[in-house]
Amino acid sequence: MKPVIRRFALLCILAVFVVFGLYQFAGREPALQPARKASHTSGRIDHPVKWKDIPLRYPVSSMIPLPTGNPAVIPNIQHEFGVETLENKKKREMRLEAVKRTFLHSWKGYKKYAWMQDEVTPVSGGYKNEFGGRAVTLVDTLDTLSIMGLEKELSLALKALESIDFTTTDVPTVNVFETTIRYLGGLLSTYDLSGGKHTILLDKATDLGDMLYTAFDTPNRLPITRWDWENGALNGTQEASSLSLSAELGSLSLEFTRLSQLTGDPKYFDAVQRISDQFEKCQNTTSIPGLWPVRVNPQRENFNADRTFTFGGMSDSLYEYFPKQHMLLGGLVSQPRKLYISAIEAAKKYLFFRPLNLNNQDILLSGTAKKNAADFIKLQPEIQHLSCFTGGMLGIGAKIFSRPDDLDIARKLVNGCIWAYESMPSGIMPESFNVIPCPDPDDCVWSRQRWHEGILSGRTRGFSENAETVIEEGKLAPGFTEITDRRFLLRPEAIESVFILYRITGDTSLQDKAWRMFQAVNRSTKTSISNSAISDVTDEEPEHIDECESFWMAETLKYFYLTFSEPDVISLDEWVFNTEAHPLRRPQRE
Repeated sequence: MKPVIRRFALLCILAVFVVFGLYQFAGREPALQPARKASHTSGRIDHPVKWKDIPLRYPVSSMIPLPTGNPAVIPNIQHEFGVETLENKKKREMRLEAVKRTFLHSWKGYKKYAWMQDEVTPVSGGYKNEFGGRAVTLVDTLDTLSIMGLEKELSLALKALESIDFTTTDVPTVNVFETTIRYLGGLLSTYDLSGGKHTILLDKATDLGDMLYTAFDTPNRLPITRWDWENGALNGTQEASSLSLSAELGSLSLEFTRLSQLTGDPKYFDAVQRISDQFEKCQNTTSIPGLWPVRVNPQRENFNADRTFTFGGMSDSLYEYFPKQHMLLGGLVSQPRKLYISAIEAAKKYLFFRPLNLNNQDILLSGTAKKNAADFIKLQPEIQHLSCFTGGMLGIGAKIFSRPDDLDIARKLVNGCIWAYESMPSGIMPESFNVIPCPDPDDCVWSRQRWHEGILSGRTRGFSENAETVIEEGKLAPGFTEITDRRFLLRPEAIESVFILYRITGDTSLQDKAWRMFQAVNRSTKTSISNSAISDVTDEEPEHIDECESFWMAETLKYFYLTFSEPDVISLDEWVFNTEAHPLRRPQRE
């Protein structure tokens, strides 16, 4: 064969393979593909790492022991539900099945278009690998499969789990927080739900826990929150991060504690208890004593420099983990309670407020407080969807710490987020928005004039000075002064708090609210493949963004499902949820 002809033939063969590969990766081939080996773009490590064999740079001289003994008496959280009427049961089960159908639609889309990848792209039918290519959606969703009784799908996922190497990852920098809450939380939760049956889950969790533990191998034993894991594996120099988000530093306790409880190895608990000790040490020295700022410096153990405080993004789950750690430790340690109560007292003074609203509802929202150079604390009434977990947190804290007045505050916070959902044309709350805080909660009567004055006094963007024009151009609902982020990213925080308050109070009107939320979300986000984030909740038919994070099936749909489940399914008196909605089994009194 002549060289030219031979080259042409080879090019034809190559073209066939390329087309075939594109055909499969486009998602048209339904066969499930095996996991890919990590490619490790830096090229320093191309094999599994035995993290336990890596010598510690800074060994622990004295290990903080895991609390043991019969758990203390912790008041029950759940309402004592009575006998359900046949009519109510029929309605509830219809809603339950609707949520399950939506879940299966999304799960099947992930299986077909993104199996063993991190996330499906629900509009284009592709995938994204932003978590290191270790199938984050699969791992994050394992316990949802278990809770929904989808045993065949769970078995398939567990089989696929065997090929995932949790000692390495494709990304050069590991987000320790996200990896802990999604991967480690998902593995431990599903293990607990199986009653210890699926040992592969604990084996994989231990592999991952040992990897993450190396991020704590610093001079002061505080972790590197955005961690160069290959440097860690190669025994390079490490020290704690000079800048960390308080949520990323403070939201590791549940997962590491549960790993110690299940393995009997105290090192994981020791690692996170040292973080809790630092938060306790600094709690009353910050610009708002009781609260911690958004940004902290673990390297210098300085938690005082930043002057921004919120229960929204970058701080949120730090606070959530205090009452939950109290429950997971069986009430045997006083520290989590102390940290929580001091924080909530400060939040009630500086973060929670009543907003001006059309129907004069007695609701609360959680904003942001900043302390300026003159030491004046100013409330910024920008509300984040992320902060909607707050009502559920206060509800749990009210019950387990016997603080009945906080339950009323919890309900008002939940109603505030429901109000934000119901105010939008799509029926969905935006990612963030501004409102008008009433300086006096007893003087919060609606008037259009007050609304207009609030719009113009807080105007930060290039709108006309005429309030009516601002309202029209900004598509503002009554009471809103600005929508700073119009997206909905399939977030779970609002339905999380609705679920918790329903389980606490037994108020079935909360199920009705949840049902309307679910219908609105599914209507606006559903695609032929899965469900998608949307760009503008002020549109009745919002545009899809082509993103579906793993928390859609791990959290949002799980909380909707549990809202319509029988109350003993994942009882709050037996389980504690991590911030990714992974239930971990609470210790029970003998």
